[in-house]
Amino acid sequence: MNQDHGVRLRDYRPEDEKALAEGVADAQTRRFLPFSPSTARGTAYAISSGTSDELMGGIGLDHVDAARSQATVSLWVGPWARSRGIATAALRAFSEQAFGTGLQRLELLIHWENPIAQRVALAAGYTREGERRGGLPNASGGRDDVLVYARLAGDSGEPGERLIPDLPGGELTDGVVTLRPLVLDDLDFYHGLHLLPEVVASRVPPEPPTAEEMRRRCERADAHWIGGSRAELVILDAATGQRAGEIAFYYIEPMLGQAMIGYSMLPAFRGRGLVTRAAQLVALWAFAETGIARLIAGTVRENLGSQRVLEKAGFHREGVMRSRLPGPAGTRVDDVQFVLLAEDLLQQVSDDATG
Repeated sequence: MNQDHGVRLRDYRPEDEKALAEGVADAQTRRFLPFSPSTARGTAYAISSGTSDELMGGIGLDHVDAARSQATVSLWVGPWARSRGIATAALRAFSEQAFGTGLQRLELLIHWENPIAQRVALAAGYTREGERRGGLPNASGGRDDVLVYARLAGDSGEPGERLIPDLPGGELTDGVVTLRPLVLDDLDFYHGLHLLPEVVASRVPPEPPTAEEMRRRCERADAHWIGGSRAELVILDAATGQRAGEIAFYYIEPMLGQAMIGYSMLPAFRGRGLVTRAAQLVALWAFAETGIARLIAGTVRENLGSQRVLEKAGFHREGVMRSRLPGPAGTRVDDVQFVLLAEDLLQQVSDDATG
């Protein structure tokens, strides 16, 4: 048994039966654990708070490979104990205990659609390493793709770096437009937007997306954000709360400090300057919070409307990359490149304010 980090790890007891049954019945626990939390193979402990013996969850080692000195960690927290830092504290304490037995590597296999567990892993000093296709069985008899987070015995245990931080207060707004993260409830809107002929024409490649592709995009938006590759946002008309479009921030070259934006708008909301405002909001946040030096965007030559949007947002036309993008019917099309620097943005915002 171990007590540290504000939690206590102990053996399961008969009096835990009721709470354990509630934990097993919880939809989120059943969705993301391929086995009952009370029957984790290997070493399993109950999680209780540091001030009481109330059952909060469970943690254990699964698939211990003694020859390679590594194991997989399984973790669950009951719905009555979530959002209190218990999972992170338990994972930290358990990991240190496991390393003390001689293990050199611990893994967490986390579903793409489970951003809470991904945040816990990062906070406990684990590093996202990649994807394991079909890594875990599911209740339907199939297999789910999962992300691999790992911690080595020699790692510091400090929280992992976030290349793209969360939005302050969960959204960005200037009173006219509001930007919030893309979620699964946006699926119908998001798919319909990306089926518009003019939006399809700007996709890479210029082909209409499938419903499954759009579902996966919405379901995995949080994971991509946490992983630091992209932040996808819905553009709302602040006055009505209606979905007007979408804008995405792609951290394409972290080593060079360069990122890219892309956007699409519903026809009913075009021509009102909303996407220009959205681009400026994203840029202001990105330059302040992500440490980028350059924000780029590109359009095909014929998309004069998008080029005007970028110019109004403070972007400068930098050149043309010939035949950079796949076009219709196997053709290639030019990409007109625009770039925004922090000083350009501040000047544009100042100009807009003075009128």
